[in-house]
Amino acid sequence: MPKSVYLMALGIFAMVTSELLVGGLMPQMSEDLGATVPQVGYLITAFALAMALGGPLATLAVLRLRTDHALLVLFVIFFVGNTLAALSTSYWPMLIARVVTGAASGAFFGVALSAVAQVTAPHLRGRATGAALQGLMVGTLLGLPLSALIGGQFGWRAAFAFVGVLTVIVAVATMLALPRLEKSDEAGELRSEMAVFRSPRLWAVMGTSTLIIGATFAAFSYFTPILTDITGFSRDIVPLLLLGYGAATVVGNIVVGRLAMSHTITVIVTGLLLNAVFLTVFALFADLPVPALLAMAGIGLVGITLNPAMITRVQRAGNARALVNTVHSSFITMGVVLGSWTGGMGIDAFGLRAPLWIGLGLALLALLAMVPPALRARRVGHEATDVPVPADPAAAADPPAGPAEPGSGPEKQNRAGHSAGA
Repeated sequence: MPKSVYLMALGIFAMVTSELLVGGLMPQMSEDLGATVPQVGYLITAFALAMALGGPLATLAVLRLRTDHALLVLFVIFFVGNTLAALSTSYWPMLIARVVTGAASGAFFGVALSAVAQVTAPHLRGRATGAALQGLMVGTLLGLPLSALIGGQFGWRAAFAFVGVLTVIVAVATMLALPRLEKSDEAGELRSEMAVFRSPRLWAVMGTSTLIIGATFAAFSYFTPILTDITGFSRDIVPLLLLGYGAATVVGNIVVGRLAMSHTITVIVTGLLLNAVFLTVFALFADLPVPALLAMAGIGLVGITLNPAMITRVQRAGNARALVNTVHSSFITMGVVLGSWTGGMGIDAFGLRAPLWIGLGLALLALLAMVPPALRARRVGHEATDVPVPADPAAAADPPAGPAEPGSGPEKQNRAGHSAGA
């Protein structure tokens, strides 16, 4: 695996850590910025919305650049945003900082996954995507406790400064390790980039990703109150339990990353079925510690860890370029919003078990959406069935991810000035 894939993981880790910082620093930030706790909470929402809506716009802004240059620009913007956050003395500059970093983060996911596609042979892309997305899993695992630790010892501004320093280190290492990544001949043409979005199947595939992520986040967003108020764990031990959940996501991501390319649809369907089972067990036995913890670990294994398979499916339905990856990340982010919002509404109406049942409902909807591709895969005996017929030749610029052909590795692609991820 190229070293640059792991540097993409470190970059994603920095982005995710910055996203989660506010959650562990709310009391200090509220007091220092003269804002209420709900207002500080809106900084999380602003980051997520900036990722979902601003990420594609930021990607369009760097579309004419070589992929390695686009990454450098996004690193710089992200660093500026975190520096502004660290220096903020009032609420509004902090809000602007969160919007800037959120937009840069959303674009970075797409461009980084495009870079991963360019530097790896086609048959290794599923595993490489999984390796890059370990930054997301580890960031989810460590981001919140890390921010709380640094903020508690050195103040909340030091946490943002830490992310800024990490960003500089990763950016320099990436620029040194990443080969020259040429854009394709069509990459600078907006019409060419937009042509792929004419495919209804691509939109359906990305919509399914929203449901898959929403199913997990409906539950995950409210694990803490469920574990304390229903299961009966003390607040002091819940962070350790959440670390266990995060460790399960790391393991699950490794497994899915290895299977994502060869068994894409099977992995997604199996993961959704298992997630539905774990959500049901959690909802029925949330008051019993052992079943509750086993179910929570199971959700960690098969929930957001389906990301590598979802990304592989989207790249087959569209292409592996930055814009498709970024728009897909926006759909994933909207899954976070959908899950947390509907879960909160469920609590207001039916109590703390409701998010688990809502997560089950979203998982079942995602399973229903997977029935047609699963039947197609069974009929043709091949899992790469989400490849649309291009509306025009420009949309066909990227072949579907599949087994590597002789001489199709990144060296040949770079010499030709074209690759599937350009």
